[in-house]
Amino acid sequence: MTFPMEYRRFGKTEEKISVITLGGMRFKHGWTPPRNHLPKDSIENCISTTRMALDLGINHIETAHGYMKSELLFGHALKELGVPRNKFKIMTKGASMSGDETRRLVEEQLKALNLDYIDFYGWHGINNKELLKVAVEKNGPVETLYKLKNEGLIRHIGFSTHGPLSIIMEAMRTNLFSFINLHYYYFFQHNLPAVKLAGEMDMGVFIISPNEKGGMLFKPSEKVKNLCTPITPIAFNGRFCLSHSEITTLSMGMHEPKHFSQNLTILNGKNYLNSGLSKVKNAMDTPLEKITDLCTLCNECLPCPENINIPEVLRFRNLNEGYDMLDYGRFRYNMFEGQGHWFPGTFAFHCTECGDCLPRCPEDLNIPKLLMETHKKLFNKSEYLKQKLLSFIKSILKALKLWKFIFN
Repeated sequence: MTFPMEYRRFGKTEEKISVITLGGMRFKHGWTPPRNHLPKDSIENCISTTRMALDLGINHIETAHGYMKSELLFGHALKELGVPRNKFKIMTKGASMSGDETRRLVEEQLKALNLDYIDFYGWHGINNKELLKVAVEKNGPVETLYKLKNEGLIRHIGFSTHGPLSIIMEAMRTNLFSFINLHYYYFFQHNLPAVKLAGEMDMGVFIISPNEKGGMLFKPSEKVKNLCTPITPIAFNGRFCLSHSEITTLSMGMHEPKHFSQNLTILNGKNYLNSGLSKVKNAMDTPLEKITDLCTLCNECLPCPENINIPEVLRFRNLNEGYDMLDYGRFRYNMFEGQGHWFPGTFAFHCTECGDCLPRCPEDLNIPKLLMETHKKLFNKSEYLKQKLLSFIKSILKALKLWKFIFN
């Protein structure tokens, strides 16, 4: 049975948006520079995907300046399709470090999108204390966003985050934001307190990447597929998220028309807290109970002197031990040391067995041993060496350019 698109109130913004968002991060050639060059097949990809989304009742579109070509592609597609402005809400984001830079960026984004105003503007990536301070400082980015709101260029202000729960909660409690974009899904429930706080503060909640970063659910393990029967892992995870009344919308990673059918299966006629979902969830919960040396992800082991993100490494271990999610673990683990504040932490081979974490672990786990076992299963040495070589080459090229500038 196919259910119609659903809409939820996006917190105190009072806007009604679809529970499925069309995200703009993954269009064909979308990350290939230069930003202003739009290949014909990229445009066609965006137009066909946007047309289908709108036809299916999706009225919320999400992009960011940091997504390379995405804003320009959407600007082109919406103009080409002749979509009335009242038929869609658009969210974009930016991470300017000053008030002046914020104004310049927003003006550039409006031009790229071919719009007179932006419905939702998010400060992109409040991922640590330093970035939170920059975002909310006097005469800084967020204060400038409020000035732009008063001028009618922005309607609502929020933020996105990949940061630790403590920073997320601190940013929310500034009372400067109407919505939040964050990670929360079945395989990562650590941010539930932030979801609950958003409900108390009447903030809209946008869930980032529940299909890919939520477990690579486009290609799940056989064990996960079997546990989710009779529905798909995508349907289970989407319905799990929407069973929380605080959550407004999910960005499902759809960037081709063929992606829509499997994602529309998350719709359940607003009936998410039902026995069917509970039955699948009980089946999904069971493997965790059988894991030897299960990490409960309490974060008491942090901080690590070697900056190892211990709970995240051991979360990958949990998922592999319980659900055979080896591919997902390798995908995420090998992002360490390459994503900066978006995915902080070093590889587990940096562990010196200093023992700082051991007395803090309520489960009395042998953390150094588990870290090294997980590292051996997940680490891609050839990819690591390739990235190190590329980084070295980039630093040499940068130094040569600087040398040439100084001595010319």
